[in-house]
Amino acid sequence: MTMPGGWQLVLVLGVLVLLFGSNKLPEVARSLGRSARVLKAETRGLREDEDAAAQVPAAQEPIGPEPVPQRSATAPATAAEPARETTAG
Repeated sequence: MTMPGGWQLVLVLGVLVLLFGSNKLPEVARSLGRSARVLKAETRGLREDEDAAAQVPAAQEPIGPEPVPQRSATAPATAAEPARETTAG
């Protein structure tokens, strides 16, 4: 793919001026520059996080939720209070 020539750049600039107006173009360029800086900083941070994670030895246990203990079929679900006998009378 080749770089755009002089006339193509002039045409693109003319379309941009028609779309945004001459007063709005500096603001658009400024916001694009800020966005590019934020994107660059975030990608750098992600790379540093990946590098730091690669240097830490892997844990012996798998990462994930802890298993739920199984209940015995014969044991009651809760044993908060002993059963009381009631007598009619």
